[in-house]
Amino acid sequence: MRSGEFGAVPGVAAVALLWIIFQSLDQQFLSPRNLSNLSIDIVGTGMIALGLVFVLLLGDVDLSVGSVSGLTAAVFAVLNVNQGMPEWAAVLAALVVGAAIGAAQGFFSARLGVPAFVVTLAGLLAWNGLMLYVLGASGTINLPETGFIHALTSYYFRETAVAYGLAALSVAVFFLASYRDSRRRRSVGVMYRPLSVVVVRTAAVAVVAFAAAYVLNRFQGLPLALLIFLAFVVGLDFVLRRTFYGRKIVAIGGGREAARRAGVNVVWLRISAFMVSGTLAAVGGLFLASRVAAVGQTSGSSILLINAIAAAVIGGVSLFGGRGTTWSVLLGMLVIQSIASGMVLLGIPTPMQSVITGCVLLAAVVLDSLARHSQKAHGRA
Repeated sequence: MRSGEFGAVPGVAAVALLWIIFQSLDQQFLSPRNLSNLSIDIVGTGMIALGLVFVLLLGDVDLSVGSVSGLTAAVFAVLNVNQGMPEWAAVLAALVVGAAIGAAQGFFSARLGVPAFVVTLAGLLAWNGLMLYVLGASGTINLPETGFIHALTSYYFRETAVAYGLAALSVAVFFLASYRDSRRRRSVGVMYRPLSVVVVRTAAVAVVAFAAAYVLNRFQGLPLALLIFLAFVVGLDFVLRRTFYGRKIVAIGGGREAARRAGVNVVWLRISAFMVSGTLAAVGGLFLASRVAAVGQTSGSSILLINAIAAAVIGGVSLFGGRGTTWSVLLGMLVIQSIASGMVLLGIPTPMQSVITGCVLLAAVVLDSLARHSQKAHGRA
């Protein structure tokens, strides 16, 4: 930590502090119902933040993700509800629109050299206007309650074995992956974690996983939305840490010119990162639409963008590029949504939520800046 590697410590400390404070003020905060609802509420914005991680790792930023999520949700609603297109085809169309928008914005930034901030700020305005145009005069389209999209945030696996089985599987996979990584690092003569440390870390994961399963089973079981979100977090973490593509993304964030000289196709990777951001913005938009069973003029609001960026940064993704994981989003979303949930329970006006979230975001950015300065002082950045 003295060398600037704070990791997940600030995020974990923030979640613990918030939960202690809100629970002391309202005993319903840590109730199974509230925690279950919280686990669903983090998914929509969390999906958008997962896409932002790829762009932020490059040292870029995508300010259009909120508007893209609203536009793609509107495209889905119009095609499925108004035009009668099959739900799967409308979902595919929404994802294609999100990916195409990301590709276009990435092209302007990576190929033509226009700053990503300017390109995506223009996109924020343009895609929001196009969303209003697509929605038409009614301004709101209600989604059918019998479709798959509605079930995304309303379906629960009520069998207790599902939540506990997922917890057990997670612990087993974590231990095997950690043990294998430790053995591999030891075999090549680099720093590794001793078996005792691996066991302690696995025990900590087991406590969290089984406690979460216990709480969720006390309400209605494991939410489908949370299961899908965790699958995305794990899958994209594997992409970033275990594939050539992900490692090149991180390498570009650590030094764009150095990566280019090493033979990395910087232009294509930057475009692809914006495509990932646009696609996951579309996924997040569908989850957000599912949560309220409608798409309206307030979809893709500016607060959505702020929360997505805040979740990534608070969780530990660096705004300077080259540092962060998808797990940072999960941690950051717990902070953001805990603030929102606690405010609602305490009856505090919504504007104060923005004030507190802004203060937390500023603290995270300051910590990120201090970490970077510390790394430079130790010759690591």
